[in-house]
Amino acid sequence: MKFKKIRLLETGFNPGPWNMALDEVLLNNCIDGSEPILRLYGWSPPCVSVGYFQSIEEEVNLDRCSQLGVDVVRRMTGGGAVLHEFELTYSFITRKFPFNILDSYKWICAPVTVCINKLGFKAKYVPLNDIIVDNKKISGNAQTRKNKTLLQHGTILLNVNFEKMFSVLKVPPEKLKDKMIVDAKSRVNGLNRTFEEVASQLKASFSEKFSAQFIEDEITEIEKEDCKKKVAQKYSSHQWNHRR
Repeated sequence: MKFKKIRLLETGFNPGPWNMALDEVLLNNCIDGSEPILRLYGWSPPCVSVGYFQSIEEEVNLDRCSQLGVDVVRRMTGGGAVLHEFELTYSFITRKFPFNILDSYKWICAPVTVCINKLGFKAKYVPLNDIIVDNKKISGNAQTRKNKTLLQHGTILLNVNFEKMFSVLKVPPEKLKDKMIVDAKSRVNGLNRTFEEVASQLKASFSEKFSAQFIEDEITEIEKEDCKKKVAQKYSSHQWNHRR
């Protein structure tokens, strides 16, 4: 499955509610004839995102997040709670995709895997939605589908602060925390590359994978206004973030 062109959005570092709102706006505005979109972005301040089906109160230490200046937001995709800090995050939105969920994950994770390999690693896609290097998770990905459009967003870890991660996420009794940190260090890792290095390779890999030319673009004024509304009405609201 190929594309002639892909709309490229490099939207910089923004707060969690803005990032999640913009993903939804781009998903909602994708109609028949729209070019697929590759969006690259980061998070400022750091943010914990929880999956659509999770409870913030059960998964996140809200007091600790407040103390550290860490945002908290609910995603529209599933999966577990994630601390977004030292990473590159991408979103890919398209009307044209494999219908089978496993096939679609494999299809979009392919250029992400190639990107990591081009940076000098031996990465491997592991179904359903992970990419690993040396048996350590380097990238997690999640999907949603709406109005015949697919959104997949995912992270590429650049570095990991495990102590901070386990201070903002709720874990079992305190005596287990050190053991869990050691365990996490054996299962998760960062690339120790810059955001710019990874972004450059990721763009090249998506272009090659889909034989597509990038249309470098900015978000439109309409998209900005829609995003502001989504932030105010949904992604910054107690009703959305604490709905479960």
